[in-house]
This record gives sequence, structure tokens and C-alpha cells, in this order.
Amino acid sequence: MAQPVSWFEIHSNDGQKSRAFYTELFGWEIDASNPMNYGMVNGAEGGIGGGIAESPVAPMVTVYIAVPNVDEALK
Repeated sequence: MAQPVSWFEIHSNDGQKSRAFYTELFGWEIDASNPMNYGMVNGAEGGIGGGIAESPVAPMVTVYIAVPNVDEALK
């Protein structure tokens, strides 16, 4: 059985612009009311939650996969 994606992160040079883009494109509600302005996306209705951030090494996308045993998965 395939392992599920459990979280994603989208990094860009302009976090505010990216949050606005994904809000308009997908209708995501993004909460960035924290000291790092890290935009949290809830995985509503069985969807996958994630984050949208500003990063000096952007652009970058990271996908997290849930596995029962990390050492075994890396083999």
C-alpha cells in the first residue's frame, strides 16, 4: 500500500503574495497570524494540511510522507 502525503510546504520569495495567490486559486483559508508569518493551511474535508512561507532559498516545495518506520523506508 502506498504511504500517504501528510503535509506540504510551499516556500517563495514573497510569502504574502503567495498566500494571496493560493487563496484566490484554490479558495484556501490561510492563517499567517504568528510571529514568523507562516501561513497554515488546514486540510479540510479529508484534504492535506500544509504551510506557505517566505524563504531566502525560495522557491521550493517540500512534501512530507507518513511512513511506519523511517529507517525501513530509507532502505
